[in-house]
Amino acid sequence: MKHLLELDDAALLELVQRQTFGYFWDFAHPVSGLARDRSGPYFRYHVDLVATGASGFGIMAIVVAAERSWITRIEALRRVLRMARFLRRVKRHHGVFPHFFNGRTGATIPFSDKDDGGDLVETSYLVAGLLAARQYFDRDTGEERELRQRIDELCQDVEWSWYTRGGSDVLFWHWSPHHGWEMNLEIRGWNECLITYVLAASSSAHAISADVYHRGWAGGPDFKNGKEFYGIHLPLGPDYGGPLFFAHYSFLGLDPRLLTDRYADYWEQNVNHTLINREHCIRNPQGCEGYGPACWGLTASDDYLGYHAHSPASDMGVISPTAALSSFPYTPEHSMEALRHFCAVHGKRIWREYGFVDAFSETRGWYAKWHVGIDQGPIVIMIENHRSGLIWKLLMSCPEVQSALLLLGFTAPELR
Repeated sequence: MKHLLELDDAALLELVQRQTFGYFWDFAHPVSGLARDRSGPYFRYHVDLVATGASGFGIMAIVVAAERSWITRIEALRRVLRMARFLRRVKRHHGVFPHFFNGRTGATIPFSDKDDGGDLVETSYLVAGLLAARQYFDRDTGEERELRQRIDELCQDVEWSWYTRGGSDVLFWHWSPHHGWEMNLEIRGWNECLITYVLAASSSAHAISADVYHRGWAGGPDFKNGKEFYGIHLPLGPDYGGPLFFAHYSFLGLDPRLLTDRYADYWEQNVNHTLINREHCIRNPQGCEGYGPACWGLTASDDYLGYHAHSPASDMGVISPTAALSSFPYTPEHSMEALRHFCAVHGKRIWREYGFVDAFSETRGWYAKWHVGIDQGPIVIMIENHRSGLIWKLLMSCPEVQSALLLLGFTAPELR
């Protein structure tokens, strides 16, 4: 790891991005090109399982790789085109993809007993990735035209409004052809699902109304906060902010800089959420080993007991590198300090073939030996947004995204 510490900041970020990108390029499913859920010995499922949300993140990462010339534009185009062609074969549920499916056949693989149908949130991450790719591959060639057409068809097929369960003022996360609405999980904020509502409002054929956003997403009891934690104001969400992926997943493509609506300034929301999360690790009320100014970051990840949404309110002593590294746009100096700490102190215990492992706990002496797709993707994408704003620029340039943001009452520079 010594060679990493000798790099300047820009070179170190480039290396971390590029090595992490390998998860989506070298470890992708050999038939579909889509992203696997996990790597290594913790791989719980059969070899053909791919993950919908991680695949959306992977598409964004491929765009970053093409722009950075880690791969050629034509290599990136043909990989994404293979993915888009395969996605037409996937069993969908009112246009909505399942959480997991078979990367060889397209058949649904149940996430749990009753979660064997459409997953609207995971689908929104996939659609966001597809739209970013559509905007990037904008040349007048046969393959790029085909890709744009296939992406438009996939996106238009999603029946967002059907997931209001007959016209209620909220979106529902799941529907199953065998269990119907039995999961009964309403998508209410604040959490990782803002992008789901924006894309649901963007559809030309199956759009939700603004009332669904305001009464459903923003109408729940846990949406607004307004209190201070460690002296830092938190506009939205649970006390202490919740896991940091709330500040990442929707904002891989939605640019939070100068993005506001009647509820919040989303730059303030995400910066302050990140600062609260770091300050909790500095104050370390539970006395967790290793926590401090350079070792912070609590978010959903694997741990020594399984998988949990780690946060200041649910702290198991587990640091997930993706939390600090995907926060580079919000806290660049603190995130760089964490990155160099991870390299200097933990080194080869957490740095592997596809970048940093999913999580570790010094208290338990536990270090993951694998990676998780939905944690690897934001590292590549959010570091790139910090460096160039690339994926923010692409998704925010989509006419349908701009129209949706206006419909829902947002203001942003792109909407003027």
